[in-house]
Amino acid sequence: MFVFRDKLKETDFGHGIKLTDLGGNGNMNVLHWNTPAGTVSPAHEHPEEQFGYLLQGSFEVTIGDEKAVLKAGDSYFIPGGVSHQFKLLEDCLAIDIFSPRRPVPEPAKS
Repeated sequence: MFVFRDKLKETDFGHGIKLTDLGGNGNMNVLHWNTPAGTVSPAHEHPEEQFGYLLQGSFEVTIGDEKAVLKAGDSYFIPGGVSHQFKLLEDCLAIDIFSPRRPVPEPAKS
């Protein structure tokens, strides 16, 4: 299977947050995030394991009781069921991989 970026749909979540579903299979899926500085995700958890790779920018991430500032080239692993939160310090591009496959988030209805 091949994925061509120019053939994919980008979902606009408002406030400059954009998500592209890069695809996956029954066991995993991959999301590409384009998120502006100042964005704070609510603390949340999900049953899927998550691996993330920061392509550009920096953010503070809290995973359970641990907190770190990550920059481009850094990555993180989040076990399923563990609370986590992101605070973007700069505009960021990041890739998230979930296993098993996680439902792709939908923008909030206004």
